[in-house]
Amino acid sequence: MHKALKTSLTETLGCQYPIIQTAMGWVSTSQLVSASISAGAFGFLAAAVMSPEECEAEIKTIRAKTDKPFGVNIHAFQPGIDQIIDMCIDYQVAALSYGRGPSSKIVDKVKAAGIRCVPTIGASKHAAKAVKMGADILVCQGQEGGGHTGYTPTWLLLAQVLDQNLGVPVIACGGFKDGRGLAAALTFGADGIAMGTRFMMTSDSPTPDTTKAVYLKSDVTKIPVSTKLDGLPQRMVLNETLADLENASRLGLLMRAFKNGMKYKSQTGMSMAQTVKTAWAMASKTDMTLGQTMMAGNAPIIIQKAMVEGKPSEGVLPSGQIAGLIDDLPDCAVLIDQIVKDAEIQLKRIGG
Repeated sequence: MHKALKTSLTETLGCQYPIIQTAMGWVSTSQLVSASISAGAFGFLAAAVMSPEECEAEIKTIRAKTDKPFGVNIHAFQPGIDQIIDMCIDYQVAALSYGRGPSSKIVDKVKAAGIRCVPTIGASKHAAKAVKMGADILVCQGQEGGGHTGYTPTWLLLAQVLDQNLGVPVIACGGFKDGRGLAAALTFGADGIAMGTRFMMTSDSPTPDTTKAVYLKSDVTKIPVSTKLDGLPQRMVLNETLADLENASRLGLLMRAFKNGMKYKSQTGMSMAQTVKTAWAMASKTDMTLGQTMMAGNAPIIIQKAMVEGKPSEGVLPSGQIAGLIDDLPDCAVLIDQIVKDAEIQLKRIGG
């Protein structure tokens, strides 16, 4: 293997290659994580949409399949978060990933247990703050990335963060699918890449075949960013449901959000008081408005229509723009092997 593929990322997380499989709700299950880490990448379990019981069952499933290191993704305000944190410590997961609003209490607790903290940022102004709070690795997701995303293109964001010399591994995310991208990120100064959409579009992904078929037909110019799902910028494949959301009135969006929020409340088992309390906590501890936090319950129900139930026309399709350049569904082993081989070719070509 080319020496450039051994980076501070592989040393810090204990994976074979400098490639991270990101956490995607209802996609990054034990099935996908087991496949990605067995292939040499580092995978994150999407526990942010799981109950403590579901999370434990998934961790046990991964452990039964492989002894390779993996991580868990959490949302600081999800129901049962304290149990999940204790579970990560008890099962000695290698890393914890998170986005908005992590508490210093959580970060301090997991770091004391030897768990690496791997936040995802979408703006350069958040980099130093994340490291000060305890980040061991920074995943910098540019606006090409799928799901919730920022406004700065990947390469510009990466340059902004690298220039800060923060002393932790920096990972490029948003717009990656192959060895050319990995080689480019490494030569640019990153310590690896993180991919979500590319892993979702594999045969190991639990995403229904009917939904994957829509992704395979997607156009790179028709995967826009919208704020109509939960009030925050989120990149999704343009389909009937997204078009409907874009054309809906403010009142119509609020009514839809309330209806779906009630469904999600039922899924999580939270009482109305707990739901309001959680929304208030998110609004007070992040840069989200109270209205945005109340809309947040809208997203899971609509996303699950496509990503779990296999009804892509009735749900939304979170996606990076890279989906428009992907036309196959290899398994993770084949995907990683090809990425590494292609990266080595590019690195040797430039004499790196």
